[in-house]
Amino acid sequence: MKKVFVLILTLFIINCSLFSQAINVGVLIGPSCIPIVKMMDAKESDYKYETFASPQNFLPKMLKDEIDIGFMPLNIAAKVFNSSNKKLLCAVICGGGNLSLITKDKKIKNLSDLKNKTVVTAGKGATPEYFIKYLLTENNIAIDEKNGVFLDFSIPTASIVPLLLSDKIKYVILPEPYSTIATSKSNEVYYSIDLQDEFEKITKTTSFYPLTAIVVRSEFAINCPEKVKDFLKNYETSSDWVQENPKEAGLLCEKLQLGLDSNIVEHSIPKSNYVFRKSSDSKEEIEHLLKIFLQNDENSIGGKLPDSSFYLNW
Repeated sequence: MKKVFVLILTLFIINCSLFSQAINVGVLIGPSCIPIVKMMDAKESDYKYETFASPQNFLPKMLKDEIDIGFMPLNIAAKVFNSSNKKLLCAVICGGGNLSLITKDKKIKNLSDLKNKTVVTAGKGATPEYFIKYLLTENNIAIDEKNGVFLDFSIPTASIVPLLLSDKIKYVILPEPYSTIATSKSNEVYYSIDLQDEFEKITKTTSFYPLTAIVVRSEFAINCPEKVKDFLKNYETSSDWVQENPKEAGLLCEKLQLGLDSNIVEHSIPKSNYVFRKSSDSKEEIEHLLKIFLQNDENSIGGKLPDSSFYLNW
């Protein structure tokens, strides 16, 4: 029995040693990179970071085994899992929803006040579109120009805030840190509706909707479980530090040249809904959100809910 155990342990060590000594981490520029800045600044030799503008930029590298751990919207993680023979697994939910309706119109207090109005938002074919449609439908509000709320996805995210400030558009739904950018530039712009609160009203719970996931290549997770576990624990520590020290975290974002203004980062962190929840402990919330995608566009998550092996146990 002892010999068998030693043999298994030896094989495990050999398998893990076949991988690079440093874990290759794909980091998305934007809100999801903020919780990891403490780790990035430490410059530990165990981790090699590469930054990307979008998941589409680093997914090919992950599928070619050049990235071991990465960050992406939950629906994309599910779609890749379903379409790549389970090439990656969901380890942690690291970001919850942070969408808000912001406007200068003080009369807007709830979703029904938006009837017969045009709401500009980004995220066509992604979480914002399907989540907003879900909220409107559950509140019996039509989604059209004549009888309900007209959703305009035609304006690029970077252009929405300037147009709102110049009164060329009136009602916008944005995630952090864009909402903070808008409210910091004008005292007239305010947070009107927190869409997370609207979600809780519908579900009648204090449930959250998972937005961003930490994913791990399945082969790497199988062969190097301790490395994965150490990374995730270090990430949790970094995320906690960021939330406790928003000012210092903002300065680190500038130091690391992540294209994020330190003042905006500082003030957006409390509203960004950073979390750290094992995917296996959040299956109910994850499936609830993925079912919303499935009802709107089956292809958005690869045609079906991912099976139980999608949830990495660690």
